[in-house]
Amino acid sequence: MNNYETVFILTPVLSDAQMKEAVEKFKTLLTDKGAEIINEEIWGLRKLAYAIDKKSTGFYCMLEFNADPSVIDNFELNFRRDERVLRFLTTKHDKFSFEYSEKRRRNRSSKKEGPVKAGSSTENKESGTN
Repeated sequence: MNNYETVFILTPVLSDAQMKEAVEKFKTLLTDKGAEIINEEIWGLRKLAYAIDKKSTGFYCMLEFNADPSVIDNFELNFRRDERVLRFLTTKHDKFSFEYSEKRRRNRSSKKEGPVKAGSSTENKESGTN
């Protein structure tokens, strides 16, 4: 089993539900072939560097997973066949990039789980009081 990361861009004309359904489709393709999903990130609607199919924005998604190399060909074939996908790129992690992605995941999870202090400045701004 090798470590892989796939970043793909979905067309911006999809609703949130359709976008999430497309991501679930690709996750299911992986898990059905015996792959293990390590991390999933939906980066949301972002501006593209250049227009693709006359579209200037797209939904960016990233999947990190462990899989056999034979799974990748079928996985990428499904990206090519799906009209909702504008672009995709699958890369194999070496030991250094895998360590970096683990460190990045730990940092992201610690920031999300950080405690919020009562009376903090963000609470005051949201409630409209100073």
